[in-house]
Amino acid sequence: MKTKSFILAIFVCIFLAGCATYPRKVESTQRSNLTVGTVKTKIIKGETKQAEILEIFGSPNLVTKNKSDNEVWNYNKMSFETATGSDGGTLILFGGSRALSTSTTKSFDLIITFDNNDVVKDYSVISASF
Repeated sequence: MKTKSFILAIFVCIFLAGCATYPRKVESTQRSNLTVGTVKTKIIKGETKQAEILEIFGSPNLVTKNKSDNEVWNYNKMSFETATGSDGGTLILFGGSRALSTSTTKSFDLIITFDNNDVVKDYSVISASF
């Protein structure tokens, strides 16, 4: 009788180990001022100057001119977040552990057009997460 109880206890432990959650290791991303909130609160069309934009966001990734000969600055940011782990004790007698992984990609683009006096004429934001 004690042997049957012991064997039953082992199988219950193995079964419960299969329900274990895996530890998550999340790689942190570097913080940036390049956010929708910062753009909306710091950039005012017709008022904000190039020098202020440089203080807030730093140097742009790309500087061009449009058809109207206005200077256009492009800022872009991409981030990748991954979480990996394993559930270490899943049904040890029936196949070992499982490796688990998830990932998220985020992109953010800010395009600022300046007038001839180096003041923000217009801007647009494109933000995506997948």
